[in-house]
This record gives sequence, structure tokens and C-alpha cells, in this order.
Amino acid sequence: MSEQANPRGTFLKIADSVKRQIENNPDMAELPSLAEVMRDYKVSRGVALRAFGVLRQEGVAEPAPGERWRVVREGGQVDRRPLHQRIADIILSDGLNVGEAFPSASVLADRFGVSRPTVTKALDKLEAAGVLAAGGQGKVRTVRAVPAREERS
Repeated sequence: MSEQANPRGTFLKIADSVKRQIENNPDMAELPSLAEVMRDYKVSRGVALRAFGVLRQEGVAEPAPGERWRVVREGGQVDRRPLHQRIADIILSDGLNVGEAFPSASVLADRFGVSRPTVTKALDKLEAAGVLAAGGQGKVRTVRAVPAREERS
């Protein structure tokens, strides 16, 4: 009787492997993407999601809207606000005034560690709220209004 790989429990083995990666790398802030887990462990998306679910149940990781799953570490402070709110804070933190150029989607993607399409969606929300003026392809987005903290809460 030949031994076949048992799909039951595969997600638990993947979760254990990712936990070891987190323990061995104290600087690790994000989990590998689903695509990376699927490729590295040769499993389906469902199995990878179940592994992430185990990590969430154990308090090791949490989903981040519009971003990769984050590693949860004791005593670590994580900004859990939506991406568009964190991007709006750049206006205040960088001291931008009305009419000044806003950083590009590529720069913001690098700064927040997310994809450009994710940043573009957040920027669209800020444009709809009247905080940014539309840039369009090849044009620079500009600050239309300096947001007050209570407006974004």
C-alpha cells in the first residue's frame, strides 16, 4: 500500500512553519503573501487561507485591510486605521499646504509596504472626500484641503 500525502493537517504544518519563520526573524512584520505560500508549499489558496486562519486564532498574525497579513508581537504598536486615513496623515506630518504636490502612488506604496493599486484606491477615497485634487496619468496630485483630525475619525 503506497503512502500518499494526507491533505488533512497540511495547513497546520504550514502554520507551524510560518510561526518558526516569525520566531527566527524578529524583524518580520508581514506574513508572506498567499501567492508565495501557495507556491512555496505547493498548496491551494484554501489551504493557505486555513493556515493563516490558524495563525490568527493563535494571535500570531492578523489581517490588515488592503495589505498583507501583519505579524502580531507583544508590546508592538500597530496603526490599524484604514490606509486612506494613514495616507491623509502625510499632509500633516510632512507639513504640506494647499496646492502643494502630494507623493506619487509608487512612493506611497514603498512607504506603506503595499501595492500601487491598493494605494490608488486609497487616494481615490481622498479625492472623493475633497482632500486631494485628481492628478490623472502623468499629472501630479495636489493637496486640496488640509484634513482636520476629527474629520477622519
